[in-house]
Amino acid sequence: MFTPRTIMELLADNVRKTRNPFGLNKAGLNSWWKDSPVNQDGETLLFTGLMYQLVPYIKAATRYLEKYEDTPAADYLRYGKFIPKPLVNLGLKGISSRDDRSEFNTILCNIVKILQSSGVSFGYHPELDEYSGVLLYDMGDQENFVEHARYVAEKLQAAGIRKLITVDPHTTYALKVLYPKYTGISFEVQTYFELTSLHSGDVSSEVTLHDPCFYGRYLALADVPHDLLSGLGVHCEPINTSGAFTTCCGGPAESISPRLAEEVGRRRVAELQATGRPIVAMCPICLAHLQKSGAQVEDLSSILVQFVA
Repeated sequence: MFTPRTIMELLADNVRKTRNPFGLNKAGLNSWWKDSPVNQDGETLLFTGLMYQLVPYIKAATRYLEKYEDTPAADYLRYGKFIPKPLVNLGLKGISSRDDRSEFNTILCNIVKILQSSGVSFGYHPELDEYSGVLLYDMGDQENFVEHARYVAEKLQAAGIRKLITVDPHTTYALKVLYPKYTGISFEVQTYFELTSLHSGDVSSEVTLHDPCFYGRYLALADVPHDLLSGLGVHCEPINTSGAFTTCCGGPAESISPRLAEEVGRRRVAELQATGRPIVAMCPICLAHLQKSGAQVEDLSSILVQFVA
């Protein structure tokens, strides 16, 4: 296990200096929209929170953390915050997979198609799309989380934004629950699948849904994708550890202990694979970690986009 304080200080330093936890250049990180039919019109803002965009870099960084966990070299991680951010950006760009970046960018493009096919009026402004800061909160760094949350909330408020469409559970929880509590600024927040309205077609399949912790336990949204898929003719095989009783994929623990995260992930994969059905996730962290744990997993948007006319 890595020293939690070391990880917290490194992530907080990156967020303070670059507004994302990996010290990446935002222009290079967030380029998916250039290949998407999304436009900038609409009073409702699509807000990705940069989570899908960050996952390829999380996967790359974790591969190196795995090598050095519980070794003398782990102590050198404390010096990471002294490395110039342009070098950090260049290094992570070099070790991350182009295929991973393409896969996760495609998911965001699919979500745009789903919303447009559902008749939802919305726009996307890349300059307003920011990381929510939720990882700082999860790790107990409330001071730095609040500072960053105020920056994001005030930026959106100054732009006249009142309605947000989110695409992942972590960002949804931050904006819907944490921001009003810690910044005093509230937005009307809905996930993209709450707004999805598609017509059933020739697609007929059976899947097992993995409910992420925030949707299942804290936001009570687990029934929405289940009902949405059922209405489209996609059977969702029941699993006991779902909804409010869902179990973690293990991904959130990777930055502290890749070994522990792997153990939790294997257990969750075993639960999901017991149904014998394809696994569907609706969180970028869950998607990547379950895949890493040996499962064949698709994102919810990959299923829904098949019903787009």
